[in-house]
Amino acid sequence: MEKLKPDRDGFEPEQIRVFERRYDEIINRGLADNPFTPPKEKKRGRVKKTPPLNLLTRLRDYRAETLAFMYDFRVPFDNNAAERDGRMMKVKQKVSGCFRTFEGAERFARIRGYISTARKNSKNIFEAIRDAFCGAPFIPNAAA
Repeated sequence: MEKLKPDRDGFEPEQIRVFERRYDEIINRGLADNPFTPPKEKKRGRVKKTPPLNLLTRLRDYRAETLAFMYDFRVPFDNNAAERDGRMMKVKQKVSGCFRTFEGAERFARIRGYISTARKNSKNIFEAIRDAFCGAPFIPNAAA
């Protein structure tokens, strides 16, 4: 298979069809290996399914969303960046217990957001902070 070129927006249509076909085969094999077996006695409410069956059903029903990174290379493969962005807030909360003022929480969030944005735009964090103190903060290009 050909290596990805940074100037491309996504895979070629034929490559996408091959990957989608393989994806569907894996999901169908998983569904065959984890069949839904309704309980012998009837209970009220929704029938509980096993965790593997729930995952397989969700992957089948949200195939386009799951494979979005394949159609458009700007879509990240995972959501680790979003998790990392939220993690610092929880660490701060755990260490100090809370923010003393609402204004302090706002300032912390603003600084963390600035650092996160600079990092996502491949800027040196220390230079971005220095530039902000010198009155020339990094402002990302909206077109990027």
